[in-house]
Amino acid sequence: MVGSWSLEWLLAELIILVVTFPTIARLVRSIRSTAGLKPVADGSRREPRISVVIPARNEADRIGPLLDSLASAPGIIEVIVVDDESTDGTARVAQAHGAVVVSSPSRPKGWVGKTWALQQGIVAARGEWIVSLDADTRPSPALPESVVQWAEEREATLTTVAGSFECPTSGAQLIHPALLTTLIYRYGRPGAVGDVRVIANGQCMVFRKDDAIEMRFMEHVRGELIEDVALARLLVQEDRNVVLVDGAELLRVRMFEDFPSTVRGWGRSISLAGIESHSRLLGQLVAVACSQVLPIVFIISGIAPVMGSLLLAIRIGTLVGSSSSYPQRKWSFWLSPVADVLAWSIVARGVIRHFVGAPVVWRGRTYGPSRSSL
Repeated sequence: MVGSWSLEWLLAELIILVVTFPTIARLVRSIRSTAGLKPVADGSRREPRISVVIPARNEADRIGPLLDSLASAPGIIEVIVVDDESTDGTARVAQAHGAVVVSSPSRPKGWVGKTWALQQGIVAARGEWIVSLDADTRPSPALPESVVQWAEEREATLTTVAGSFECPTSGAQLIHPALLTTLIYRYGRPGAVGDVRVIANGQCMVFRKDDAIEMRFMEHVRGELIEDVALARLLVQEDRNVVLVDGAELLRVRMFEDFPSTVRGWGRSISLAGIESHSRLLGQLVAVACSQVLPIVFIISGIAPVMGSLLLAIRIGTLVGSSSSYPQRKWSFWLSPVADVLAWSIVARGVIRHFVGAPVVWRGRTYGPSRSSL
C-alpha cells in the first residue's frame, strides 16, 4: 500500500513537472534578459529625425499630459495626433498642446480603428523614424531618442517598449499584477530572447517609416485587434529583428483606473486568443493553471508537495521581480497572488469567447473575432 502510494505520488510530481517545465524554463531564460532602456548619454547623441504618431479616439481627458511630456523631447520634428472620429474634442485639445492633427477618414472594410489611424499617421509623418504612442502613456522626454538609438544599434525592424504601470486604486493593484503574471508565465519577461511566438507592446512601437511603407506594416495586420503581436510575429517569420525592451525607467502607462475597468479592458486582449492556435491556447491554460493557480492546492492536498513548493517559490519570486514595474505600490500589490484564480478565469473567458466566435466591443465599435493564427 505504501509502495503504491509512493508510486502515485511520484507519478503526480512527474506529470506536473512535465506540464509546467516549459513555463519554468521560460522564466529561467528571462533572468538572462537584456538590460533595460536608459537615457542616451550626452556624448553619444545622434539627433535622429523622429515623428511621434498618436492614434486617438475620444482621449480628450488623457492626451494633454502625454503631449506636454513630449514638448522638450530631443530628436522630435513633429507630434502627429490621428483623430479617429472622436466626439469629445480630442482634436481641439491636441491642437491646443501643439500637435499636428490628422483627421482619420472613414475606415475601409476590414480595418480596425487603431491600425487605420496608424496607417494615416505613418503616411503623414516626415521623420525617418516613427515612435507610436498610445494616449494612456506618459513617456520621459528622453524616451523617443533613447529607443530609436536602441533600435539602430540592434538593427531592429520593430522595437516595442514595456513600461511601468500606474494603478491608482488598491483594486487595480490587486488584479493587474496577477494578469501581468499570466503573460510572464506564457511568454517571459520583456527583453527575453524571442522566437516566432514573440510578443510586443503596441503602447510604444518604434520603426523606420521606409520599412513601414515598403513592407506594408499596417496593411498586413489591418483586421487584427492585437495588431502589435501580430505585426511582431509576421516580421519574425520574415527573419526580421524584433525586440521588446524593458523601458520602465522611461515610460509609464496608466491603462485603467480601477478594478472593474482593468478586468473589462485587459480582458479584451490578455488571452491573445486571436493570434494563437487553439491547441496552444488550451495548452497555455493548463500550464498557467498548474504553475500559477494550483501550487498551494498541490501542497495542502499532498498531491505533489515538492513541485507545489517549487512553483509557489517561483510565484513569489515573480511577484518580487515584477515589483519594479509598479513604482507606486500599494499593500494590495503584495496580495495580488490571491487574485490568480480570477486572472486565470479572465484569460480562459477570452479563449472561450474566441472559440465560439463572440464579437469584441472596443471603443464603441463592434468587431468580429480575429481570424489570425500567425
